[in-house]
Amino acid sequence: MSRCRIAGLCGAVGLLLIGGCARPAVKVDGSSTVYPITEAVAEEFRAEHPDVNVIGGRSGTGGGFKKFSNGEIDICGASRPIKDTEQDACRAAGVVYIELEIAFDGLAVVVNPKNDWVDCMTVEQLKAIWQPESAVAKWSDVDPKWPAEEIELYGPGTDSGTFDYFTEVIVGETGKSRDDYTQSEDDNVLVTGVAGDRYSLGYFGLAYYEENRDKLKLLGIDARDGNCVKPTSETVRDNSYRPLSRPLFIYVRKSSLERPEVRLFVQFYLDRVGSLVPAVGYVPVPDEVATKNKQLLEEALNSSGPAT
Repeated sequence: MSRCRIAGLCGAVGLLLIGGCARPAVKVDGSSTVYPITEAVAEEFRAEHPDVNVIGGRSGTGGGFKKFSNGEIDICGASRPIKDTEQDACRAAGVVYIELEIAFDGLAVVVNPKNDWVDCMTVEQLKAIWQPESAVAKWSDVDPKWPAEEIELYGPGTDSGTFDYFTEVIVGETGKSRDDYTQSEDDNVLVTGVAGDRYSLGYFGLAYYEENRDKLKLLGIDARDGNCVKPTSETVRDNSYRPLSRPLFIYVRKSSLERPEVRLFVQFYLDRVGSLVPAVGYVPVPDEVATKNKQLLEEALNSSGPAT
């Protein structure tokens, strides 16, 4: 045992190998929108707990839930609530979880900085562009005063919670969208695409706009009331940026909480997330939600079995 000293936690977990000790790991995947939050938390966690390996991924909300129900990960980041079908998959696999609301986000609708003809779009205009079988091919198809140039569209793929949310509130039905656009689960790919094409239009989480504001132009949205509102911390929190404001979540397997490293990481996450989310472009949840999260975690810990 004297050869296995990784700050004590490894011994608590009891993962012994021949001649040494395995490093305990916390596996996280899911939403690319939630990823920057989790990575910010994980960076601070690693500094304080170098004995624990936090493994992060961003395969999209839907992709994350598939791994979650299959037992491949401990925590799933989600930019929408879990779907009925995903709940069924978890139930069939015996996966019991807790849902924790960790932040608010606004979806950013962006164009190239050289776009000098539009500063605001209506929900109806966005729907006309993005709905299935859309007849819109050029900017002038949306407004005759705009250029007769083809719109190059960029957006998240179908495994993304951002895709689900956008299609629900803009198109009117979750998952319904035109498919002739550049898709990626990696928002950085979308940023690069919009930044490189004058006639482009795209959407993704506000945090990725904040990180790349020098490369993009942010549009305001008119939610059918004549007011054009851009997403900011204030407009997302007070829901005046409608309808593209939303809560973000992490889902934690209760069985994973039986492991000390997962328990420690989730407790750390809830302690630090409120102070970290503004730095990565998101809005903290109200105090009452933060308190509820800690209560849910405490209840889950009290109902969990002993560490294995």
